[in-house]
Amino acid sequence: MGQLPTVSPAEDKAMARAIELAARGLGTTSPNPVVGCVLLDSAGHVVGEGFHAYAGGPHAEIVALAQAGEKARGGTAVVTLEPCNHTGRTGPCVQALIRAGVSRVVIAVDDPNPLAAGGEQTLRDAGVEVLTGVRTAEAEEGNIAWLTSVRRGRPYVIWKTAATLDGRSAAADGTSMWITSEAARMDVHRLRGTVDAIMVGVGTVLADDPRLTTRDLRTGSLAIRQPLRVVIDSHGRTPAGARVRDGAAPTLIATTALLGGDAEGRVDLRAVLSELHHRGIRSVLLEGGPRLAGAFLAAGLVDLIVSYVAPKLLGDGPAALVGAGVTTITDAIDLEVLDVDRVGPDLRLTARPRVSADSGTL
Repeated sequence: MGQLPTVSPAEDKAMARAIELAARGLGTTSPNPVVGCVLLDSAGHVVGEGFHAYAGGPHAEIVALAQAGEKARGGTAVVTLEPCNHTGRTGPCVQALIRAGVSRVVIAVDDPNPLAAGGEQTLRDAGVEVLTGVRTAEAEEGNIAWLTSVRRGRPYVIWKTAATLDGRSAAADGTSMWITSEAARMDVHRLRGTVDAIMVGVGTVLADDPRLTTRDLRTGSLAIRQPLRVVIDSHGRTPAGARVRDGAAPTLIATTALLGGDAEGRVDLRAVLSELHHRGIRSVLLEGGPRLAGAFLAAGLVDLIVSYVAPKLLGDGPAALVGAGVTTITDAIDLEVLDVDRVGPDLRLTARPRVSADSGTL
C-alpha cells in the first residue's frame, strides 16, 4: 500500500466520477476489470474522462489521455484501479501516463493481480507523485466481481431469488409464472446484462424450460451480448430440445462426466466455478432452483443475494430455499442488508452473507 491519502476536493470529486464511469463497463469487460479514469489539468479542471468498455479495447487511462491531449501535461490522473504495468492485449498504461507528462496519479485500489501490479512503483521511479487509497471501498464494490476472481480464484456468485412474502417460489399446484411484477422481471434482465454467466439446476430446466437469455421484455428482442448459460446437470438429463440448447446464447451443461463429482455423485460446485474461472467468467447469476441455491449457500459460495419479494401470500407451495445446511436457529446464515428498494409493487432486497466458508468474514 502507498502512503495515507491526502486528497484535494477536486481529486475526491474526480474519483467519485471515475467510479461512475467504471460502472459503464459492467458486463462487457470480462475477463478484465471495470476501470474509470478522470484527468485533471494543473489547475484541477477536468480535461479528459474514460472507462474500459470491452476486453481488448483501450483502457480507461488511454481514453482519458486521448481526450486531454497536451492538457494532461503537469496534471493529475484519477483512476479507480492501479494502472497496469504489463503488456497484454494493450500496452502498459503507466508508460502512457509517463509519456503524457502527468505529474500526479491518484488511485482507489491497488491491483491484486501480480501480472499487472507494480504500476505505482514504476510511476514513482519516473518522478510521478502517487497517492493511493482514495474512495477504496466504493471502487472495490464497483469492481467486486473481478476482484473476487483474482483474490479467490473463482467467479463472484450472486443468488437471485423471487418469492412471495411467505417465502414461496410457486403455488401448491406447481404454477410459478409471474410471482413478481413485470417491473421486477425487467430489473432481473438488467441484472443479467451485468454478469458473465447465468446458472440453474437441471430441475429448473425440466420444470420450467427457461431461456436464460437477456431480453427486452417489451419487444422480446435479445441483447447483443448474452451471458453463458450454465446448467448443473449431474447425470446429463437436459433434454435435447430444451430452450437452453437453442443457440440464442452459449451454453455449458455441467455434468459429472465433464467436471467430476462429489462423494454423493453430484457435480462438484467448486469444480464448476474453477472451470468457469478458467473460461474467463468473473461473475455468475445463480437463478434456480432452491436446492442448488441451498448447496451453494451451504458451501459458502454465495457472495451476494438479490431477493425480489412479491406482496403475495400462498401459504403452501415450494420454498425458495432448500438444503442450506441450517438445522437450528444458531446455524442460521447471517446476512448484512445492503439495500432495500421498491421495484414496481415488489421489494428488492440486496444482502450478503457475513461469513462464507471459502473467504471468512466479508
